Amino acid sequence: MQKLEGKVAIVTGGASGIGEAAARLFAHHGARVVIADIQDEKGRALAESTPLQRCSYVHCDVSDENEVKAMVDSTVQKYGQLDIMFSNAGVVGNSGQKVLDLDLSQFDRVLRVNARGMAACVKHAARAMVEKRVRGSIICTASIAASRAGPWRTDYVMSKHAVLGLMRSASRQLGEYGIRVNSVSPSAVMTPIMLSAEQETSMKVLKMYGNLTSLKGITLTVKHLADAVLFLASDDSTFVSGHDLVVDGGLLCLPSPNSSL
Repeated sequence: MQKLEGKVAIVTGGASGIGEAAARLFAHHGARVVIADIQDEKGRALAESTPLQRCSYVHCDVSDENEVKAMVDSTVQKYGQLDIMFSNAGVVGNSGQKVLDLDLSQFDRVLRVNARGMAACVKHAARAMVEKRVRGSIICTASIAASRAGPWRTDYVMSKHAVLGLMRSASRQLGEYGIRVNSVSPSAVMTPIMLSAEQETSMKVLKMYGNLTSLKGITLTVKHLADAVLFLASDDSTFVSGHDLVVDGGLLCLPSPNSSL
């Protein structure tokens, strides 16, 4: 059964990683998908490879509100409406960013993409949905870093806490229009954004989280996350709003060692 038949979706950060997996799954379930990213070559190739030509690509740097607005406007102009916004684009930041060593220029970059960019996507998606009277679904990519204190990457941890504040506030404010707003919070998963950070640190984090999970013998993949996002995007979650769907194999239920987030 196609769960998104007749729906129109935008996936930011959609050219790779979690975004790519979600875009492919959305298309498989019948949605028209606009893949938004700054990785133009990858984004166009993905749009051309998805089934039934259901995808298109648009360049969008989410830290630029004008580009976000243009992305949403062009989607509505092309397809007539917007039903789903998966606001997924983000950056990791510097693993060495402890409070005593904060590089505020780097800090500003992370917040500009992860918090300000997320807010721009929610804002303009919601405006389009309200205008067209669409009872839509907005999903934000947060992280288990939004639920724990971090021994490093202070800029990233702070930005993901902001995502939960945005999601919860937006869900309360947009409920009167029938718009649902939720988030998905993965533990560490191997994606290009992880590989773009320091390789040694990324592998250490992935190994640490894998050892901590209470679900033994299962490794978190982007497919697991895409499945969770599909649930939040589809009518299966009609009465779910203001919820952070944690996909971590039970990690947050376990005692937290000093070395983990």
